[in-house]
Amino acid sequence: MEYRVLIVEDDRVIADVIAGQLSRWGLSTKIVEDFQRVTAQFARFDPQLVLMDITLPFYSGFYWCAEIRKLSKVPVIFISSAADNMNIVTAINMGGDDFIAKPFDLAVLTAKVQAMLRRSYDFVGSGKLLTAGDVMLDIGSGKVSCRGEQTELSRNELKIMQMLMENRGSVVSRDQLMNRLWESDEFVDENTLAVNIARLRKKLAGVGAEGLIHTRKGLGYAIE
Repeated sequence: MEYRVLIVEDDRVIADVIAGQLSRWGLSTKIVEDFQRVTAQFARFDPQLVLMDITLPFYSGFYWCAEIRKLSKVPVIFISSAADNMNIVTAINMGGDDFIAKPFDLAVLTAKVQAMLRRSYDFVGSGKLLTAGDVMLDIGSGKVSCRGEQTELSRNELKIMQMLMENRGSVVSRDQLMNRLWESDEFVDENTLAVNIARLRKKLAGVGAEGLIHTRKGLGYAIE
C-alpha cells in the first residue's frame, strides 16, 4: 500500500522540500493549493496522514484540524515555528497527534511520519496482516481498519473476515464459514452466520468499507 500524505503548508519552498523528501521514501504527497478549501482537498486526496502548519492564510491550522476531525481520525502532525507550550497544547487538544518545531531536520520529520504511519496502520508486531484495497485486517489484534478508521471485531466476526480475505476473489460457501466457526465448539446454524455477517458488515460500514462483502446468491460470500 502506498501511503498518501497531505501537506498543508503555505510556504511553497518548505512544502516542496517536504514533498520531495517524503517522495524519496515512497510516500505519495499532495500540497494544498487553496487555503480556503482545505477539507475539500483532504476529501479528494483521502490521505493516511496530514502535515499541518499552524499559521495559514484565512484560517489557522487549528481550525482545519478540527474540521478534518469531523470527517476522519487520520493522524495529523503539526509543523510550526510557533513551538511554545500553549501552541503545542492547543494542537493536541484540537485533535493533533504530534508536533514538530521549525526549523526541523528532514530525517527527524521523515522518521516521525513513518513512525506515525506504522502505529496507525501497520500494527507492527501484532500478528498477520491481510489487506483488500484500503481495508486492512490485523489477525493478532482482531482489528480492521480503512483509511485511518478502525474497529475491533468479535471472535466470530474475525474468523469470518479472515477467511473471506484469505480467499479474496473467490466465493466462500456458507458451509465453509460455519465449519470455521464450529472450530470453537459453538453451535452455529445459518441464522447465526447471517447475524454475524450482518454485524460484520455494519462494522465495516462504520470505518468506510461499506459493500466490501458481497453476497453470491445460493453460493456464499466473497470479497472482490
